Parts: sequence; structure tokens; C-alpha cells
Amino acid sequence: MNESKPLFFSHHLCVHESCNVGEARRLVTVLCRRLGFTETRTAEAAIVVTELATNLVKHTGGIGGDLVFCPMAVADEVGLEILCWDKGTGFSNIAESLRDGCSTTGTLGVGLGAIRRLSSEFDLYTTPGQGAVVLSRLWRNALPVTLPVLTVGAVCLPVHGEHECGDAWAMKQSQNTTLLMVADGLGHGPDAAIAANRAVAIFQKQEGRGPAELIELIHTALHGSRGAAVAVAEVVPSRRSVRFAGVGNISGLIITGETGRNMLSYDGTAGVSIRKIKEFTYDWPEGGLLVMHSDGVATKWSLLNYPGLVRKDSALIAAVLFRDYKRQRDDSTLLVAKAAAQSP
Repeated sequence: MNESKPLFFSHHLCVHESCNVGEARRLVTVLCRRLGFTETRTAEAAIVVTELATNLVKHTGGIGGDLVFCPMAVADEVGLEILCWDKGTGFSNIAESLRDGCSTTGTLGVGLGAIRRLSSEFDLYTTPGQGAVVLSRLWRNALPVTLPVLTVGAVCLPVHGEHECGDAWAMKQSQNTTLLMVADGLGHGPDAAIAANRAVAIFQKQEGRGPAELIELIHTALHGSRGAAVAVAEVVPSRRSVRFAGVGNISGLIITGETGRNMLSYDGTAGVSIRKIKEFTYDWPEGGLLVMHSDGVATKWSLLNYPGLVRKDSALIAAVLFRDYKRQRDDSTLLVAKAAAQSP
């Protein structure tokens, strides 16, 4: 399998005042240069981020919002994923807001239309009076020629005040199979991060292992660490199947239409104590959507509260749910996988 995963940890910036706009622009410039972007492409990314950050300052009634930057690799192509969210007024007229050259902030005058044009991939979800989430992906050269049949989006951030995240996620993909893992190191901070990152390292270097085997290997590797809740899912759309195994409180759901099915994890902590490891097989429905998240995200959510969201990009779905259901006292991860053909 070819790995398709974040190259580095996500970078998160809270944007509340004008000085954060320059900070966001400097950060994206550093990231683009690190990824080998041309100066022209780096400047375009800076325009995208400057406008997004300025909108957070000027259109949220002082509430502000968040920017998340995640370097990505798919096959041989490298890119940067940018997520921007707020709980402000939202966009009352999406068509007008997306018109190139439209801006009501008095800044660059480029608006969402030019952000969409400068982005390799763009998506938006907004509800008037409840804020907006914007996705912009910029690839170093061009969109990857070969894409897997399943697209995956995730948001993984530490609790406020921590620099290291005690949650982690990882992914391996071939053209037909997607293998996903979410790990939540006990507590938060550096020791939790060591446990979660060790789980990722074991996951990444193993080939041909199923979910239960991977949990067993991770359990052994985490001995002596703080330990972690871990769940692994293998999705094979061509077989219409999902194999799943988990220990601890990582939630896994398969959603289709208005119904959702919880996947079963057993009590325990990888690296400390596991009562039982068992792998379950579930049907993967046509048009299905898989969600995995740590207990840093509340469980009382429903996509029925978000008309049209299920048709959006996986990363956008993850960001909307993360924004609205992230708990404030723990590291948080929320991952979404869905059929690539359904992405706009």
C-alpha cells in the first residue's frame, strides 16, 4: 500500500484580531517553502490565507475563528490543506460571495471567488447565523493523477495550552483499500503524545495486517508507555465491507442516509490492559460515510442537523463536526471517509 498521510503535525492558529492576519500569512509562507512550492504558488497561498484570516476578524462580530494547516502527500504529489471555520454570521448570499473580486472587508478585494480560483480544490459549508467552514487545498504542482476510491479528511488538535497532541491518526491506501487508525494517548501532553505517536509508527511500518492484528502489535509496542485507546478500520468498497477492531473509547460509525451504525470496541487500554481484542465485519453501503473520533469529541451529533453536508468534501465534514462538538478539556480527533465519486 502507498501511504497517504499528513507529512507533519497540523498547525493551528486562532484568529481574533488584525495582528493574527500577518501571523497566518507568515506561517503559510513558511509551510509552502518547506513543501517546495514555487514563489508564485507560495504568494497565491498567502493571498488565500490573508483573505480567510481577514474575514475571521471582520465578519464574525469579534468572535474570530480558527485556521488549520495540514501538509499532505498523495502518491508523488505534495500539497497543503487549509481549513477555516467560525461561528459568526455565515454567508447569506453564497453566489455573491463567490463572485471573483467581491469583498466587503475593504482588504485585498479578492473574496471567496478568487480563493476558489487560486485553490486546487475548494469547498464551503455555511448556515446563516451559525458560521461557515471553508476548505482550500493547494498542490505544489497539480492534482494527483491517480486518486483512491475513498477520500479521507481529519482534524486532530491538542487541547488549548498544549503544543503536543496526545491524539494521532494515520492512513494507508491502495486503489481499492483504505486502512485507518485513530489513537488517543491517556490524558494529554507529551506523555500522551509519545503513546499515540508510537501507535502510528507501528501502524505505518506493518504491511498485510488486519485491524485485530494491528491492535495486538500496538498493544505490545506500547508497554511501558502511558497507553492509548486505539481503533483500526479497513474499508474495501469493492467488497462492500468494513473490518473494525478497537480498544478503549474511540467511536466508530458507519452512516448511510438517515441511519448510523456504531462499530464495537472493547474496554481496555493498549499498552496497559486489554481484556479482549476482536475484529468485526460490517457492510459498507453504497454512498456510505465512516466517522471515527476520540472522546475529545462529543457523541451527541447528527448529520441530519446539517442539510447538504453529507455531499461535501470529507475534510469539510470533519471540520464542521469538529467545530461544533469538540470538547474543551481534551485533545480531539475527528476523521471522515467517504466515496471519492461523491465529492463535489
